[in-house]
Amino acid sequence: MGDNVVWQVSSIEDYATFVKPFVCQAVAGQRRVVYMRFGQHPELVDPTGLKVCQLDPGQGFEAFLSEVQSIVAQEGRGTFYVFDSLSDLLSVWATDLMIGNFFRVVCPFLYELDTIAYFAVLRGSNSYQTIARIRETTQLLLDLYQSNNQYYLHPLKVFNRYSPTMFLPHVLVNDEFIPITSSVETARLFSGIQRLGPGDTERKLDYWDRVFLKAQEIQDRLDFGEKGLEPELSEMIDQLSRMVIGRDERMLTLAKRYLLLRDLLDIRHRMIGTGFIGGKTLGMLLARAILRADTYADWQPWLEPHDSFYVGSDVFYTYLVENKCWNLRLAQKQEEGYYAVAPELRQRIMDGTLPEPVREQFVHMIEYFGQAPIIVRSSSLLEDGFGNAFAGKYESVFCVNQGSPQERYRLLEEAIKTVYASTLSEDALAYRWQRGLAQSDEQMSLLIQRVSGAHRGHYFFPDLAGVALSQNPYPWKECMDPGAGMVRLVAGLGTRAVDRVEDDYPRVIALDYPMLRPDSGPEDIRRFSQRKVDLLDLVLNDWDSIPLSKLSGVKKYLNHWDLMVVKDHNTTMRMRELGYRQAEAWTLTFERLLQETPFPRLIRELLRVMESAYDYPVDIEFTANFCSGGRLEINLLQCRPFQLGSRQGTAPGTPALIPQEFTLFTTRGGFMGSDFGISPETVIYVEPQEYIRLTVTDKYQVARIIGKLNQALGKRQGGIALIGPGRWGTSTPSLGVPVSFAEICNVSVILEVAYPKEGYMPELSFGTHFFQDLVESGLIYVALFPGKEGVFFNPGLLTTYPNHLQQILPGHGRWEKVVRVVSLEDRGLEFNVDWESRKLVGYLGK
Repeated sequence: MGDNVVWQVSSIEDYATFVKPFVCQAVAGQRRVVYMRFGQHPELVDPTGLKVCQLDPGQGFEAFLSEVQSIVAQEGRGTFYVFDSLSDLLSVWATDLMIGNFFRVVCPFLYELDTIAYFAVLRGSNSYQTIARIRETTQLLLDLYQSNNQYYLHPLKVFNRYSPTMFLPHVLVNDEFIPITSSVETARLFSGIQRLGPGDTERKLDYWDRVFLKAQEIQDRLDFGEKGLEPELSEMIDQLSRMVIGRDERMLTLAKRYLLLRDLLDIRHRMIGTGFIGGKTLGMLLARAILRADTYADWQPWLEPHDSFYVGSDVFYTYLVENKCWNLRLAQKQEEGYYAVAPELRQRIMDGTLPEPVREQFVHMIEYFGQAPIIVRSSSLLEDGFGNAFAGKYESVFCVNQGSPQERYRLLEEAIKTVYASTLSEDALAYRWQRGLAQSDEQMSLLIQRVSGAHRGHYFFPDLAGVALSQNPYPWKECMDPGAGMVRLVAGLGTRAVDRVEDDYPRVIALDYPMLRPDSGPEDIRRFSQRKVDLLDLVLNDWDSIPLSKLSGVKKYLNHWDLMVVKDHNTTMRMRELGYRQAEAWTLTFERLLQETPFPRLIRELLRVMESAYDYPVDIEFTANFCSGGRLEINLLQCRPFQLGSRQGTAPGTPALIPQEFTLFTTRGGFMGSDFGISPETVIYVEPQEYIRLTVTDKYQVARIIGKLNQALGKRQGGIALIGPGRWGTSTPSLGVPVSFAEICNVSVILEVAYPKEGYMPELSFGTHFFQDLVESGLIYVALFPGKEGVFFNPGLLTTYPNHLQQILPGHGRWEKVVRVVSLEDRGLEFNVDWESRKLVGYLGK
């Protein structure tokens, strides 16, 4: 009992010949027999008297493995099992690596429960490495041959048993296996049987490699001008797409439309491991292929080429299996362990080591890049698809890539483990739970890219970076066309464009009116501009953020700096009066870039091409650099579908009938939302003056209280409205309430209220990861600027209701002056929006 018996056979019929008597004897002995049915071959045995479990490996490795483990756990100790041929899983999973991973997890589980289980692999179908992993794990590995209607058995491994003839070949005679002890007979037997040994090329090749070799043959025939290959070509592109791209049919359709066979072969040449490349990688490659296919423009002169590497999704699962993380992952997938087990699993991932064959490939990659900075980016299966962007949920880690080869490899491995561990971050877990993806097969692939930019003194960074949306969710002037798109632009690395940062403001550009600004006047332009630049410090060997003024020392390395900045004469004079004689102060306005270069036109046209191909709004991330001769090159880093909700709301004109005492706020512009028909009955209000007086520690405590309320209130009927000073989701408490997405994931309305004297200002951060969360969650977002024309805010309306904080969170009474939880009872907060005039009114309904 406890034996896992693996039969290596030439045909499924040979395996079935030995399965049948095993089952018959088990049934006769009143044993529970379970048949795990998943193969494409005929049934191995008559299912009468057996429990047959129909399994679907097409749902993905993790779901399939979890289902098998669940069945085994339910059946308990002493059960007998028959599994279909493991080699049949290749047609679905495409890689031997995953078959080895499956067996490495299931075999010990069965052994612990004192079961007996039969498995089969077809000789020559699986790589030598996979058979070696199976041999290492199983208790019995038996090589079965048939020659001249005679069966021969050669035990390759028998755990914990021994006899002088055990590992000799045996011949079946009258239902008994007799060892062949004569060297003459053994040599005659093996010389007559075609066996695959360690030196055979076919056995060393993974199924994955064999398919790609066949694809390369087709490409070679195409290159030689052979005709009539269309059916074969189409079938191969479909097969490779399902092996490499994923299971999302919409993305598969796009891939098969724009990616050539040569593109798929190029992916393999730059791939570490096997499996899917993930959503972020696919989005980047698709975007470039779409531009290549554009018949109206030649994009090649404007695009910076890429030489990225892709780490296949199978490496992630292999890492978990080899570092004994799988049982923890299984426990974390259960509802009671979803959050509780995550920290331990995250730490186990950080403490693990990469498998040796993969490490060698990473070493070669490091040698390829030399000391050029690289970035390790998440590219999970569900990321950047239709409906789930996962924006900012998983880590991206810069490797400045300085130092010895050993040090560079060490930092690369730490970056890889950091991205893998980020699948267990609180934000990622909350996002998957909220989106109904907690049980999804979410494998983590990686995209490793050369960082775009140039050496500038001892710094490295690109001239420009940003986010662009093909639909502008914030047309702050009536003349603007939302369909023209918008850009969120920064100098340096793009981290400032995708994250909400401390007192700093990227340039927001409406692409149909690039010179119009949401702010006005010299003081506003100076105040609402970018003050710091994110970059890589080649001396510190780390990412850094420095004030704009510090770049004066490397100004000679900055190409076309005058296109991006204007000199701030007043600040320069003040600094020089203070003794800084060489000081120069600038304001990043990008005015001449927008006026004198094709940049806004290029981005607008690029977005148009992408949106047309996707037949859906898109969101891109990019960098841009000025090359020799002033030519601008754009590096397209990422492209994904952008969810922009439909415009819903009550009829214009209704607010005129609302008494002032029931109006909570009125604003013109500065809002977005996909459904203004909701009516939240609960309001969480952070009282600004009380919050401003708090210490930094207490401000963080308020954020944690918001998180507790978010969890306690859950998904309330009608929703929850959240109102507070400055920016929600900031990393700096002096600018707003520093909550994470996980702490507000059940909220349906967010209001950011400006208190400029205290420094609490909303940031219309369209294009950031925080913005993506709002959009995907269908939230209503409002930025209120009291005192501006057309803006009204009446927080006193909320004080007429009792505060339920203590009732919901007992023991938190000391925070009642800061955090007010209001139940609007039968009224609800309702909205009226006039899209034409961009007017929004929030009022208490009846």
